[in-house]
Amino acid sequence: MPHQDSPSALIAGEPRTVPVLPLRDVVVYPHMVIPLFVGREKSVAALEEAIKGNKQLLLIAQKDAELDDPGKKDLHAVGTLASILQLHKLPDGTIKVLVEGIERVSCLHVHEVDNYLTAEVQSIDTPAEQPDRELEVEARTLLNQFDGYVKLNKKTPPEVLTSLAGIDDVSRLADTIAAHMALSIEEKQKILETIDLHARIEHLMVLIESEIDTLQVEKRIRGRVKQQMEKSQREYYLNEQMKAIQKELGELEEGGSDIDELERKILTAGMPKEALDKAKAELNKLKMMSPMSAEASVVRNYLDWIVAVPWKKRSKIKHDLPAAEAVLEADHFGLEKVKERIIEHLAVLKLRGDMKSPIICLYGPPGVGKTSLGKSVAEALGRKYVRMSLGGLRDEAEIRGHRKTYIGAMPGRIIKDMKKAGTSNPVFVLDEIDKMGSSSHNGDPSSAMLEVLDPEQ
Repeated sequence: MPHQDSPSALIAGEPRTVPVLPLRDVVVYPHMVIPLFVGREKSVAALEEAIKGNKQLLLIAQKDAELDDPGKKDLHAVGTLASILQLHKLPDGTIKVLVEGIERVSCLHVHEVDNYLTAEVQSIDTPAEQPDRELEVEARTLLNQFDGYVKLNKKTPPEVLTSLAGIDDVSRLADTIAAHMALSIEEKQKILETIDLHARIEHLMVLIESEIDTLQVEKRIRGRVKQQMEKSQREYYLNEQMKAIQKELGELEEGGSDIDELERKILTAGMPKEALDKAKAELNKLKMMSPMSAEASVVRNYLDWIVAVPWKKRSKIKHDLPAAEAVLEADHFGLEKVKERIIEHLAVLKLRGDMKSPIICLYGPPGVGKTSLGKSVAEALGRKYVRMSLGGLRDEAEIRGHRKTYIGAMPGRIIKDMKKAGTSNPVFVLDEIDKMGSSSHNGDPSSAMLEVLDPEQ
């Protein structure tokens, strides 16, 4: 209810002394009804003095909300003369007071009397005037803008618009809109200090437009985040549904724990990024398949072989040339030139340290010790020994491996023997390489072996 015409309102130009209630983090406008919790000693004393008198006091915002004992220099120059509607003392000593703003006032002087602040105030509200056409248009525009703000800002209840529709006083309308906006204390105080109604409405429209832009950006961001969350939630829900259906069909008895174990092996295998990305993609496909399908067994077999390869397991290489020479002498009598050439090769390997797939070719009649020399080299280097017999090999898939899409597809003998050795750097002895079969309808194994032995491929 407006108080401009009530006897308790100040007469323009006549100063009056009233108790002061400094406010933290809140600005009270005329016609605004708000509950306040008062706990500071000076503020409680000011309330008690106001109750003894005409129940009026000055509500004025502090410049620094952290101050417990503000003085004149710590208070703003413009505040609101308010009337106390209700007062209730709480058990903890705090006072809950319900106040209603009456009008804007200028704070002329602040004094401390009997442990509370008093101020000499003077009304600065302009007298009620008949709104002209321009003011009516501004008020309608302001109301429309605030309507858009309320629709975007979920914190402001839509019922506010209904209450605004019943306000005819343009000044009161502007103050009520400002009270319901999420503005900083500085902005709210600036609106309180703006006496000219046209300037106040224009400033409010600028603030509302800025808030609407911010809220629209926030809405777009929330929309994108919600869309991403809905997509991931939908995928999770469908996966859980599929698992439940498979379980009902008896197809998911122990599959879940097996897939979890397979995923753990993939992550701990130490494979390079390209192989890891491929393994993860195949694992995601496997999760979506029925365990009883033929394609699932193909993918599972492929993943089992990937995790079985010793990606990061390597034998520690020994570069002790006298020890290597001793091993060769102990295992073989004679063959001086051959053993000397092998020691030279090992010496170069020790000096270079970065030779890719060093190859030694041993040739001679059967039974002279070619295969056993390879075993001795592996022992001298401290590596695992792997022997591949290539005599009569006619299918290049034995070297390259089969395509993984085939049922029963297996990797080539190189990968098989590497898995068997358990390290990624064993000594391979390719025995009887000259007895390898020639080109046929199963491919050319000699060409496939050439690709294996070429360090650049």
